[in-house]
Amino acid sequence: MLALPGLAAAGTGTDCFDKNVPLTVEEQRLTATLPSGGPAVGPELIRLAGFDALTGDFTRKLCGSTTPRRAERTVTEAGRQLWRTAVDRAQGRRPDLGTLDRYDDRPLYWARLRMSAALRQWTPRFSLPADVRERLLTAFDQGSRGLDDVRFPLGKLTRRVLVSGFDPFQLDGAGVRISNPAGASALQLDGKMLQTPEGPALVHTVTFPVVWSYFDKGIVESAFGSALRDRARRPDVIMTVSQGRPGQFDIERWAGNWRGGSPDNNRAASTGPVPPAAGWPQPDVQFIETTLPYARMQAAPPGAYPVKFNQQFCVWPDSSHPGAGTPMCRTDSPRPGEIAAAGGGGTYLSNESMFRSNRVRLGLGLPDLPGGHLHTPVLGQPTSPTALTDPDFESRRRAIADQVVTLATAAG
Repeated sequence: MLALPGLAAAGTGTDCFDKNVPLTVEEQRLTATLPSGGPAVGPELIRLAGFDALTGDFTRKLCGSTTPRRAERTVTEAGRQLWRTAVDRAQGRRPDLGTLDRYDDRPLYWARLRMSAALRQWTPRFSLPADVRERLLTAFDQGSRGLDDVRFPLGKLTRRVLVSGFDPFQLDGAGVRISNPAGASALQLDGKMLQTPEGPALVHTVTFPVVWSYFDKGIVESAFGSALRDRARRPDVIMTVSQGRPGQFDIERWAGNWRGGSPDNNRAASTGPVPPAAGWPQPDVQFIETTLPYARMQAAPPGAYPVKFNQQFCVWPDSSHPGAGTPMCRTDSPRPGEIAAAGGGGTYLSNESMFRSNRVRLGLGLPDLPGGHLHTPVLGQPTSPTALTDPDFESRRRAIADQVVTLATAAG
C-alpha cells in the first residue's frame, strides 16, 4: 500500500481512493525524499510553487463526479488548467503562486504525477472499465503537456513555430530533485510572439515524457504530425529540445534510427530500430538531416553558452547485423546501405524526438520545412546535497532557457 502525500485524507471529502491500486514507477516517486531525509521532494515542490490548491481541487472534483461525462470534463479541464497555470507562472503572470523560482519546471512535472496517481487510484460511484480509465489518463496527460493547446493562426502575416521540451529524468536517489532546462524553456516559449529574421512568429510548445512506451504509441507524431498536416495553420519551423552535454548547446545535424536501451523514467528499457507510429506516413530511412538554419542560429546574439553544430553520427560495422560490434562514428555523411547506431544526439529519447518529428515531416512531403533538434547544456543540481534549489542553480536554468528563446527566434 502506498499513501501519497496530499492525495487523500479520510473525512475531507477526498477519501474516494484505493491506495492498493498499483502506481507507475514515476508516480511512486511522489513519496521519495532526498538521501539526507526531509519532506517528500515532489509534494514539497508542488507546495513551494503554490500548486497545492490546484491538485487538491482536482481530487475533490474527482470524488464529486457522479457520471462518466462529468468525470471526463473534470479530467480534461484539469489537464489544460495545469498546463496553462504552469505557463502563466513561468512567464510571470501568476506572481501569487508560491515562492519558488518561476523558471522552475519541476512543479508541473510533480503536480501532473500527483493528479495522475489520484486518477489511477480513484474509486468512482459508477462503473469505470479499465479502458475508459486509460482514456481519461490519456486525456489528462495530453492537456497537461500542452498537446491540446496548439492553435496557430490562419494567414501569412504571422509565422508559426512548434517546439517541444522534456520532463525531468534520472530521478532516482539524489536525482529526485532534478530539473530539465528543456522543459523550463518550453514553459518560457509557449504562446510567445518572437521577432524573427523572417518576421513575427507565434510559438507553441509541448513537453514529452521520458518514457519509451509513450513514444511507441506515437506521442511525437501526434504532436508534430497533426500540426504539419493542417495546411492552413502549418508550422513554418519545428524544433525538438532536450538536455545534452555540459557547457554548450548543440544543434544536431543527424538523427538516427536506433534506440540504445537506456532506462526511462519507469525504469523500462528498449533497444533496436525506432518503431513506426501507427497511422502516420513514415519513410524507411536510417538517418535524417536537420533543415534548421543552423548557421543563423550560431550567429544569434551570444548567451552564456557557446552554440556548436554537431555533425557526428554512428553506424554499425556490419549492416547485416545491427546491434553487433562497436559503432563507427564519423562527421561526414552516412553512405547508402549503412545502418544507424546513433544520431548526433545519441540513442536516447532526445535523438528519437528529432527522428520521429522529422520522419513524419518527410512522410507528409515537407522535405524543405525547417526541422531539427537543439541540445541544451546540462543544468546540474543545487550545490548542497540537502537543498531543493539555490541561486546558482536557478541562474543557470534561467540562462539556458533565455538562450533557447534567443535560438528559437533565430530559427524562426
